[in-house]
Order: sequence, then structure tokens, then C-alpha cells
Amino acid sequence: MAYDYDDENIFAKILRGEIPNKTVHETEHTLAFHDIRPQAPLHVLLIPKGPYVNSDHFGLEASDAEILDFYRTLAKLSHDLGVAPGADGPGYRLIGNSGDHAHQEVPHFHMHLMAGRSLGAMLVNPA
Repeated sequence: MAYDYDDENIFAKILRGEIPNKTVHETEHTLAFHDIRPQAPLHVLLIPKGPYVNSDHFGLEASDAEILDFYRTLAKLSHDLGVAPGADGPGYRLIGNSGDHAHQEVPHFHMHLMAGRSLGAMLVNPA
């Protein structure tokens, strides 16, 4: 399957340094930064530095090093920010939207790490 990556999306511009961000953590393959429209007291976005449209694109075409770095960065952040439930933290919600039906707003794979209060049920009306 072919994925058309738009290198003018906001996250591509952030990665190129054209748009500032409040970086939380950065590695060779991953950037984590505060969301500009937080939906929880703690709302951090994690993005791979490679040009991946969504999670399946990332899973199919990213290198093992990129995938490992992304998920290790996520785990490190959850601990560093004090929200990892295995480290006596209160827990967090991880959201990744892929495609139109999921309302993916930016065509660059990203995950939302949200915490800081009880976030309620995942879906109120799942039907």
C-alpha cells in the first residue's frame, strides 16, 4: 500500500524548526512536546521524526530502531512525568487516530499521552 506523506503538515514543520514547540523530550527518532490545545492537565504529543502518515504506515515501514525508540520514549516519559501506573502513578490515556473516521487531524503519525485527572470512559456512546 502506498502512503502519500504531506511534508507541509504542521508536525513536519515543527520537525524542520519552522514552527516552535515546547519540547518535553527528544531522541534520535522521536520528538515529544506539549499539545497547544491540551485536553487534559498533562497532554503531550509523541511523533516519530520519519515521514509516516499514520500508525499502520509507521508499523509497516519504519525501521525496528524507529519503532523501538518511539515506544521506549513513551515508556520513559510516562515514568518521568509520574503517571506510569506500574511506578505508582495514577495512569494515563494514550490515543492515536488513523484516518478520516478516527478524525485524524494531522497526517503525520502521532500519539497523545494525556493524564492529570480522571479522563472518564473512552467512548460514551460506542454504537
